[in-house]
Amino acid sequence: MLRLIFALGAMLATALPATAQEGRRPSHCIAVAENTPGLRFAGTTTPERLWQANWTEPLADYTVRIHYIAHASFLIQTPDGMTAVTDYTGSLGNTDLVPDVVTMNHAHGSHWTMSPDPRIPHVLRGWNEDQFGTSADHYIDLGGMLVRNVSTDIRSSFGGTEENGNSIFVFETAGLCIGHLGHLHHEPNEEQYAALGRLDVVMVPVDGGYTMNRTNMINVIERLRSSVIIPMHWFSGYALTQFLEEIGTTFPVEQTGQPSLEVSLRDMPPQPTIMVLQPRYLSDATD
Repeated sequence: MLRLIFALGAMLATALPATAQEGRRPSHCIAVAENTPGLRFAGTTTPERLWQANWTEPLADYTVRIHYIAHASFLIQTPDGMTAVTDYTGSLGNTDLVPDVVTMNHAHGSHWTMSPDPRIPHVLRGWNEDQFGTSADHYIDLGGMLVRNVSTDIRSSFGGTEENGNSIFVFETAGLCIGHLGHLHHEPNEEQYAALGRLDVVMVPVDGGYTMNRTNMINVIERLRSSVIIPMHWFSGYALTQFLEEIGTTFPVEQTGQPSLEVSLRDMPPQPTIMVLQPRYLSDATD
C-alpha cells in the first residue's frame, strides 16, 4: 500500500506547474491529496503507540516520533535518524543532540533565538530577515525529510500587521505530512490552505488569545481535518482545558500523559483525534 501511495504521488506530481518542480522534489503532501483530508489505509483501527519508548530509541520503518519539548518546540525524528526541532529557542534540555534542521518564528522570544547553535546545518527562520514584509522561502530536501514553509502575517508589537512575519512549517517524511502552525494570528486564506496541502499531523497553538481566539483556531482545525492534532502553546492548564472542552464536542480527545508520540500512515486514527502530550525537555539518560 505504501508503494501505491508513493507511486500515486509521483504521477500526480507531473501535473504540477513546471515552476513548482524546477530544482525541487515535488511535495507529496500537495500532490497526493489537495483538499482531500485523512488519507488512511482501509481497515485502520486504533493506532499502535509506543508511549514507553525513550526519544533515544530507534524507530520502526515508516514511523515518526514527535516529542513535545516545551511551549511550541517539538522534536521530530525519522527512522533513519534525522532530527528537526520546531520553534527552536536554543534550549533542548540535558542533551548533546545537534538537530539536522531547526525552524524559528520571531513573534516572541519563546519561539526563536538570536544565537542558534552554529553546528546546526539548517536554521530556517519563518520570516525574511533581509527584507521584512516579504515571504521567507524554504524548501529544503534533506533526503529523508523535506521541510518547507507557508508564510502568514502576524500582529506587530505596535498594534499593526507585519506581513509574512510568521511561517507554518511542513515536514514531509516517511510518507507523512506534519505541520506546525507556529504563532498563527489569522485563519489561512485559500491560497495558503492550498500551499499547505494535506497535513496528517498538526501542532496547534491553543492559548486562546496570544495567537488566535479559540473559535477561529478551531475553524482552522476543522478545515485541515488532520488525523492527529497536538495542542501546544497553552501556557496553563486552564487554557488547555478550555480548548479541550470546546473541541471535544467535535473530535475525540486522548490524554496520553506522555511527551512522545509515534505515528505512521498505517496507524492513523479513523477520525481526527486530539492527542494531548505533556512537554518534557530532552535528556540523553535512558532510565
